[in-house]
Amino acid sequence: MSGPDYAHLIDAETWAYIARLDAAYPPDAVDLSIKDQRRVYNEMCQIFDAGRPAGIAVRDLPYGAVPCRIYEKTPSDTTVVYFHGGGFVVGGLDSHDDICAEICDRTGYRVIAVDYGLAPEVVYPGCFSDAWAAFEAISRVHSGPVVVAGDSAGGNLAAAVGHRARDAAAGRIVGQVLIYPSLGGDQTQGSYVEHANAPQLTMGDLAFYQTVRTGGTPPPVGDAQFAPLQDSDFSDLPPSVLVTAQCDPLASDGGAYRDAVQAAGGQAVWFNEPGMVHACLRARHMSARAAVFFNKVIDGIAAVGRGDWPYTCAAD
Repeated sequence: MSGPDYAHLIDAETWAYIARLDAAYPPDAVDLSIKDQRRVYNEMCQIFDAGRPAGIAVRDLPYGAVPCRIYEKTPSDTTVVYFHGGGFVVGGLDSHDDICAEICDRTGYRVIAVDYGLAPEVVYPGCFSDAWAAFEAISRVHSGPVVVAGDSAGGNLAAAVGHRARDAAAGRIVGQVLIYPSLGGDQTQGSYVEHANAPQLTMGDLAFYQTVRTGGTPPPVGDAQFAPLQDSDFSDLPPSVLVTAQCDPLASDGGAYRDAVQAAGGQAVWFNEPGMVHACLRARHMSARAAVFFNKVIDGIAAVGRGDWPYTCAAD
């Protein structure tokens, strides 16, 4: 059985983005040392950095002893807690600085980026513990509504915080926006099989990141803080907007999570954007399709932050 026809699925603008990204951060980057992976990733992020929109005030401040960066445009009661992607191995406050600044600019909400510890220096559950500590402290300091959001590994952390906050009756999460999240879905079916060797992220990459994240030990089973889709209860979760990339092994996690939340009586919508690849947030200024992708993210954050649910049906 032949694989997906990426030459047809992915348009010219996105291929141009892929070529530019691969030149800076090669597809075999996981074969480099952790130090070199971080170096080339940081260099790539600088190449794609779009800068901050004018009028955004930025300051670095720890919450719960975790380094964080606050973005503010105008006074707002709503806070977006953002967890960056990077496989739990790369990334930080600078890697997603322009993305967080644009979210702040376009929604008007306060955005706080969380610089959780990275593997292998911090293995599971350390990264989640950092995410939770920061969320708890942010919730204590900022009394208004909270939206949790994140991309890839950060989407995992955002969802995990949402599940823990429900169980702990903590915070005021009014919504979660999960961007091509890694939620621990069934790897024997769906996009995990169809897009196992997709551009930008492969099953081999996912296996590497999981090994580093767990310190080489077997991953926990039935632990929603590690893999939110392994929770046994999806009731009473915040309204959830999932935006995934069609050409990505993780895409099916979006649909599985939407279905689980809806089956438990909650609100969830899934957008699986055609022709998009993992980490396409960085293509938002050079690809029309990626701009649409980012608009879905912005619209989702804006809507749940103000308590709206404009989605009348599930999209896929």
